[in-house]
Amino acid sequence: MAGKLAITIGRQYGSGGREIGVRLGELLGFRVYDKELLFMAAQKNGINPDALRRVDEKATNSLLYTLAVGTTLYGSYSIGVDVPINDQLFITQTEIIKKAAEEENCIFIGRCADYVLRNHPNRISVFVYADKEERIARIMKEYTVSRDEAASMIAKTDKRRMNYYNFYTGRKWGKLDNYHLCIDSALLGVEGAAQMIAAVVKSYLARAEQE
Repeated sequence: MAGKLAITIGRQYGSGGREIGVRLGELLGFRVYDKELLFMAAQKNGINPDALRRVDEKATNSLLYTLAVGTTLYGSYSIGVDVPINDQLFITQTEIIKKAAEEENCIFIGRCADYVLRNHPNRISVFVYADKEERIARIMKEYTVSRDEAASMIAKTDKRRMNYYNFYTGRKWGKLDNYHLCIDSALLGVEGAAQMIAAVVKSYLARAEQE
């Protein structure tokens, strides 16, 4: 297979998507990119990482609005003081994601990576979801919060991720057509889901070698 393989993972909050991505990286020996993209973007732009963390995966009303109707305006502009920090983060993360995908086999969690790499020749895009009650139980356990608090966290985070994705891609977050594989993590758990995706990746690689 010519070129490197990029795996992108979109996920509902509380579905275990990040944990699945990390475990998948261990199984395949691929580097996993998640929140470290924030620090890489901060270092590249000379911005305080805390400032970027506050706008991570959050959309903004800005000059990049036309992305929502399918254009790629960010490719025509350099980052300057007039560009909102949300857009600076999106632009820089886009550059980092594309560069990393060219250089090594890797896994990207969130950050609209399936859209950013839509033209990458070797890409497998995954969306992880789960029943709401399963997600509530996971968040309650992970953060030691009440059921109502967990439900609120899920609603707010999913809405933020949806708005971010829809705004910067012009696509609909979680829509089946945007992904190669959609997995209900409640069916097999984190380990089982990671093993399943790994099996798909290995089958894809084996097929690519034969072609």
